[in-house]
Formats: sequence, C-alpha cells, structure tokens
Amino acid sequence: MIAARRPRVLLADDHLLVAEALKSLLAPEFDLVGVVEDGRALVEAARTLRPDVIVADITMPHLNGIDALIQLRQSGNQVPVVFLTMHRDLSFARRALDAGASGFVLKHSAPAELVSAIRAALDGKTYLTSQLAGEVIESMKQLPTRVGDPLGSLTPRQREVLQLLAEGRAAKEIASRLAISTRTVEFHKFQLMETLGIHTNAELIHFAIKSGLVEL
Repeated sequence: MIAARRPRVLLADDHLLVAEALKSLLAPEFDLVGVVEDGRALVEAARTLRPDVIVADITMPHLNGIDALIQLRQSGNQVPVVFLTMHRDLSFARRALDAGASGFVLKHSAPAELVSAIRAALDGKTYLTSQLAGEVIESMKQLPTRVGDPLGSLTPRQREVLQLLAEGRAAKEIASRLAISTRTVEFHKFQLMETLGIHTNAELIHFAIKSGLVEL
C-alpha cells in the first residue's frame, strides 16, 4: 500500500532556535522542504520548491513577511501562507489578512495552534489565533477596510525602501538590491517621509520598528 504524500511546508524565520523548535513540532505530520531567513529568500524558495503551505514570520530582514506575501500574490503564486509572529497587535493581523494570509498564529501559541492553522490553510480555510479572533472579526465588522494605517498608505516599493533604510543600508546598496537608480531610492525616501510626516532618519527607524518592519 502506497502511503499518502505528506504536505510540504516551507518555513521562513530568521531566528534559528525558533526554526529548530518548529521543525520538531511539524515533523510528525509534514515534510519540511526548506528553511529561509528573510522575505526575499522566501519569495524565491516558494517559486523553486513549490511547497503546499508556507509558515512565515512577519518581521524578517530585507523584506518583511507581509510584503513577501504580496509579491507572491502579484506573481500569481497562490500558496497558502500562515503567519507565526510575536506581534499581538490587531493591526498586524488585519494587514496579514488583507494581503491574503490563510492564518495568523502567535509564537507562544504555536504548540497548541500551528498544526491546526496549517491544516485549515491546506483545506482552503482561514485560521486566526483564538487570542485575536474576536477582535479581528469585530474590527472587520466595524471597519471593513483599514483606515488610519500609515504603513498601508505607502506603496510596496516605498515599504521595501523604508525597511532597507531602517536596516542601515546605504542608498547605493538599496539601489543595487532593488535594481533601481540611487536617485530613485532618494525619491522614494522623500515621498515616504512626506506621506508619513517624518523628518529625520531617527523618526524613520522608530516608525519602521513600531510597524514591525525591523527589530531593535
């Protein structure tokens, strides 16, 4: 008798200890096809490894998980993505769902909820951690579209530039990484700072940390 194929999982998390713990948690039921440490690697691995589901952190180097998901959807890749994050703030859950996430689980709840979230995602359903589900549903009833979200007012490219600037990358390095000119990088920086009402690099970094784009 031929055994049924186990679902293939791609894991994206830049914390080695977390990734190792998740491997042990998922091993009994899923095949782990890859582990990546940043959002750009996630997008590339999703294309080459063709997993059945992706488990991703939100705050990762180079490109955050939510913008990585947006890039996947823009390229036509509909692989389900379950976010596993430390961010309990309602705004992160709303941003993830609006981007097309299939699940949102808090890291400290992973042992109890992650496998259930992955199963739901594979069945075409959406899973929300029990600690936020009520708040998210109520929020979507009251405000079907997010308002007052400064990060949502930026374009995906502006968010990329913002994250890389906040990570301490120079304009020349950002230009090379994004295949654009240094002048274009500076233009994006000017536009995003105008949109956000930010006037200094220190304010820019503080906003990026608060928004979960970079860690302290």
